[in-house]
Amino acid sequence: MKAKGVRLHGANDLRLEEFELPQITDDEILVRVISDSICMSTYKCAILGTGHKRVHPDVAEHPAIMGHEFAGDIVKVGKNHGDRFKPGMKFTLQPALNYKGTMWSPGYSYEFFGGDTTYCVIPAEVMELGCLLEYKGRAYYEASLAEPMSCSIGAFNAAYHTKMGVYTHEMGIRKSGKLAIMAGAGPMGLGALTYALHRDVRPGMIVVTDLNQERLDRAAFLFPPEEAAKDGIELHFVNTGLFEDPVAELINISCGTGYDDVLCYAPVAAVVTQCSAILGRDGCLNFFAGPTDKQFSAPMNFYDVHYNSTHVMGTTGGNTDDMIESLRLTAEGRIDPAVLATHIGGLDAAAETTLHLPEIPGGKKLIYTHLSMPLTALTDLRSRGEAEGDERLMALADIVDAHNGLWCPDAEEYLLANFIKEDK
Repeated sequence: MKAKGVRLHGANDLRLEEFELPQITDDEILVRVISDSICMSTYKCAILGTGHKRVHPDVAEHPAIMGHEFAGDIVKVGKNHGDRFKPGMKFTLQPALNYKGTMWSPGYSYEFFGGDTTYCVIPAEVMELGCLLEYKGRAYYEASLAEPMSCSIGAFNAAYHTKMGVYTHEMGIRKSGKLAIMAGAGPMGLGALTYALHRDVRPGMIVVTDLNQERLDRAAFLFPPEEAAKDGIELHFVNTGLFEDPVAELINISCGTGYDDVLCYAPVAAVVTQCSAILGRDGCLNFFAGPTDKQFSAPMNFYDVHYNSTHVMGTTGGNTDDMIESLRLTAEGRIDPAVLATHIGGLDAAAETTLHLPEIPGGKKLIYTHLSMPLTALTDLRSRGEAEGDERLMALADIVDAHNGLWCPDAEEYLLANFIKEDK
């Protein structure tokens, strides 16, 4: 059958094109993709091409479908999986397959398997690993955003702490401890924040830093410190660019102790050094933000590593359990992944958006793959509607405004019902 998608042919070479999908085997599943959210990792993949660890060397001959944060409907099921999956089921999936020691992943490594497409074929290893998940929620975007949320969940679960003289690790962030989310007012930082505020084991203090005051103001609007205080959490938003000595300011906020857990969301040497400097005794630093520079390094305090037991680690992505937790907390209304998203667009906007992602302000960009629409900020829906005389955009703006300026199931359902005329 024919599919239309954005495919990688080489470094900085993304093409929206129509192609033929092969017939599925007994061990594969055909799906209709509805939504995909664009990840900074996809940008890195797009600009590096075969220089990226996950991209296969013959991508020029066998282009890879972009996108790994996707959800949709199952269309056809190979007979080997008919006991678990049925046509018509909603699905999402955990893309970090780690199959047989490889780094293969949809959106990087497969010719017919990825999220920025109308249809794709899910290969056998996804089901073998238990990474294809039935999704029973209402909105597809929540399932798409479960993947980036699972990355932050994984970062929390991978944190560890030690006890002097005991060679075992206590896994997870410190209960009632002090958490700093550095360069954290972007989409992934906000995902970490909503999770920190509503997970079962919570810190007693959270400090979110950034250099962008507009992003910090939006974060404070979405997560008012007075609301966090009702749950016993002291929440601060700090623009480190306003202080001559940001480390001293952050240490002061911690009442001199430093932080038990620090998440670094920017691959910037100065930020990494700040993260190292604010660690308290036995503090755990998670370098979450993956750099594109293979020689990236930053000064760290190794005196504290030796005498104060500080330690550093890194996580990239979550696992299937993390994703299931994300879906569960969303279904329970404890977290709202919509805080990550600030833009929507159609498949025709995906390539350009991906290649210029660092230049586009805001948070996550949601792509609806059966839609033709330029990338549009949620805050611009009304002005676009007025300029174009499009009452549908005005109605969509009304729905978003009624939900605190956030994308929501009502908005997605209106979009899918009113903007998509035919299935191409």
